[in-house]
Amino acid sequence: MDLIIRNARLAGHPADEPLDIGVKGGRIVAIERALAADAQVYDAQGHLACPGLIETHIHLDKSRIIDRCAPQERSRWSPVKAVAPLKKSMSVEDVRARAAHTLEECIKHGTTRMRTQVEVDPGIGMRGFEAVTSLIADYKWAIDIETCVFPQEGLTNYPGTEELLVEGLKRGARLIGGAPRYDSDEAGQIRRIFELARAFDVDIDLHLDVGPTADAMNIHLVRELTDEFKRGGRVVVGHMAKLSLLPPGQVEALARSLASTGIAVTVLPTTDLFLMGRERDHGVVRGVADANLLCAHGVNCSLSSNNILNPATPYGDCSLIRMANLYANVLQLDRPAQLRECFAMLTQRSARLLNLADYGFAVGHPADIVVINARTPEQAIAEIAQPLAVFKHGKRTVDWQPPKLQRPN
Repeated sequence: MDLIIRNARLAGHPADEPLDIGVKGGRIVAIERALAADAQVYDAQGHLACPGLIETHIHLDKSRIIDRCAPQERSRWSPVKAVAPLKKSMSVEDVRARAAHTLEECIKHGTTRMRTQVEVDPGIGMRGFEAVTSLIADYKWAIDIETCVFPQEGLTNYPGTEELLVEGLKRGARLIGGAPRYDSDEAGQIRRIFELARAFDVDIDLHLDVGPTADAMNIHLVRELTDEFKRGGRVVVGHMAKLSLLPPGQVEALARSLASTGIAVTVLPTTDLFLMGRERDHGVVRGVADANLLCAHGVNCSLSSNNILNPATPYGDCSLIRMANLYANVLQLDRPAQLRECFAMLTQRSARLLNLADYGFAVGHPADIVVINARTPEQAIAEIAQPLAVFKHGKRTVDWQPPKLQRPN
């Protein structure tokens, strides 16, 4: 063996006695007590271990630009309008530097796999795509990244955008997305995205159903097209903030429909909290969909960051555990089982959403391992526990030193 992580409390079985994880050639070769081998040893000291956190929805290309954006009136705030004028000045080098900074912060907080959204349109061309894809090989030692090309400012109403989407798919993007809210023909955009996904045999990840009322939700059309195009298990919808405006009974009925169709949901707490309810000056709605309720009715869900330090989310430290803590606070969750479900939305549920077949603590799987300063998943979420160590393919990539009190002499 090359490495043994001793005394690790596995996230899936935190009440069990700690186990050792044996690694050779970048893969897990044994999970048992008291492994005997001449190998490098990391002692987890009974702390929680999970198989790497997963960021399922983030915009690396437009992170860290809040200082460039002109102020807007609160009630009319539009992150798309704030970003659009900046695109002409975004060089490949600029996007790459900002994206790399955000990527490194994600890695430091235990993220070992990622799906990133990348905008392509005549305003930015392929510069953002080129910058982000250039990072994939450079950071392979720490994280696996897949890209989703999408039209943020519209598709049917923005000539030249479809050609760039196709270019991105031909150049290796593994998904296609959409933002129908910003298109003059919302239904037309959604259908065209499904047609392109079928033509290139890629999955779909849509920004969907954000707005001040629950009217005119596009999820019903997405469900119909998922059946029509036979894309069950290959469609994800992000945000879904309008679900927070519906009574539980209606959400439950829709959840059962999504589950039977095979549509997953990514909830993005910081962005939806920041953007929803701006038309109100009191009694402001939270705007965050209840992923736990969706999961209870069979929908697979993840929690993710969406944006970091930009007009849609002007803050963030790239900690998925902090994101789950915020979500749990907003949804007023406090039971251990509820918090364990939140942790699952950063780990195994996210892996299912990304259709990862090699995720988890199992012999033969990649040795992507995060040791967290907690004993249980619920403690990690409740206390926003930091990772102590991160391993990618059995190699240590992150070393955290928790602070210690020092009594003066």
